[in-house]
Amino acid sequence: MIIGNGQEILIAGETCVADPSGALWHGGTRSIIVSDLHLEKGSSFARRGMLLPPYDTVATLMHLRRVLDHYNPQRVIALGDSFHDAQAAERLADAERKKLVDMQQDRIWVWISGNHDPAPPQGLAGETMDEIRIGALILRHEPQSGEAHGEVAGHLHPVARVVTKRGSLRRRCFVSDGSRCILPAFGAYAGGLNLRDEAFAPLFRARAPHAHVLGRDRIYSVALEQCYAD
Repeated sequence: MIIGNGQEILIAGETCVADPSGALWHGGTRSIIVSDLHLEKGSSFARRGMLLPPYDTVATLMHLRRVLDHYNPQRVIALGDSFHDAQAAERLADAERKKLVDMQQDRIWVWISGNHDPAPPQGLAGETMDEIRIGALILRHEPQSGEAHGEVAGHLHPVARVVTKRGSLRRRCFVSDGSRCILPAFGAYAGGLNLRDEAFAPLFRARAPHAHVLGRDRIYSVALEQCYAD
């Protein structure tokens, strides 16, 4: 996936770039915003007897490293569920912990509290907050029902199913109506919820949203009526 060939979108009048990586760039404050990393999901499943290849944290951090190398942000904001459970940060292997610490150097790092990780991650730098404001934007983990002008959130892991000449594709996406935006999950093992699911309906009653779909080398903006249920 190419990093940096994104789509400019307006959210509550703020200019942002939806990147094919799944990160959102706010150039005015040199901030990179990512959501739902779900680090150590594989090891969490393994503890419950559901064995997955233990490479999700490595893959997610490599992906994040490429984004940071491209944009060189002054601030990184992780919109919650950065870790899959309360003990996930403690299970980080030394090599992965070092990768994360290196990425935090000389940057402001904000951990937004999520439902999977409500407490600060042990042994890592950064400030933990319930939400943070950037200009007209308010960043939090879980979107609020009804009108929430300027809200940027995660939690729902939106995906869009679209039909192309090559058939049906189901891909992660940003969802925005220009007033608010829901980010795709960034984590390698994070699943996805079709944006046609009823969970999205209370968030976009006034205006139909667009799906900004993650392609291999660019973002594809698709109207809601061109997206299909699973």
